[in-house]
Amino acid sequence: MERGLVLVVEDEPAIAELVALYLRRDGFGVHLEAAGDAALAAVRSLAPVAVVLDVGLPGMSGIEVCRALRAAGDWTPVLFVTARDDEVDRLLGLELGADDYVTKPFSPRELALRVRTVLRRATPAATATEALRVGDVRLDVGERRAWAGSAEVALTSTEFGLLAHLMRHPRRVFSREQLLSAVWGYSSAAGTRTVDVHIAQLRAKFGASSPIRTVRGVGYSADAS
Repeated sequence: MERGLVLVVEDEPAIAELVALYLRRDGFGVHLEAAGDAALAAVRSLAPVAVVLDVGLPGMSGIEVCRALRAAGDWTPVLFVTARDDEVDRLLGLELGADDYVTKPFSPRELALRVRTVLRRATPAATATEALRVGDVRLDVGERRAWAGSAEVALTSTEFGLLAHLMRHPRRVFSREQLLSAVWGYSSAAGTRTVDVHIAQLRAKFGASSPIRTVRGVGYSADAS
């Protein structure tokens, strides 16, 4: 488990074991839980590097688990698994702070890839000392911290990676497909909605200080003007 421990929360044993198999092949340790309350306890006791979280859990839902983690200040990367594509906006919505999602039926190989890319965004390079600033927003890339003026803003690993990518190239306009490839590590036209939802999250968190600009029909840029 040289890549760290991943908590997989899934109440269908066959799916849970298949996901665990592919994650272990990728060098992760895996701990399985089938219920939301047990998942919360496992996060607190095991400190996993990431959580693969089914939405449709019995009792305490995956959404409630993620909300409880974020409310407690725990920003462990969360990748949702859902059976309904129309839940995506809700899953990645402002109150949850999820990092990514897959919809059932899914490829376990793709899910393992998504976990790796989420962790790559969440783990800064040991030598990273980069500081970025656009307008009132500044980022410390090494410490993965963000501020709007003097107020610190809590970001998920995906939000941080997206904002950092835009701020490294001020005034350059990126299409949704380019951002999906650069930040999420995969390219699919179906995933561009994810970009829009995370942009909305960042704007809501930074308010009037947000440096993100929409270029209609093209994409997004970071610009202080």
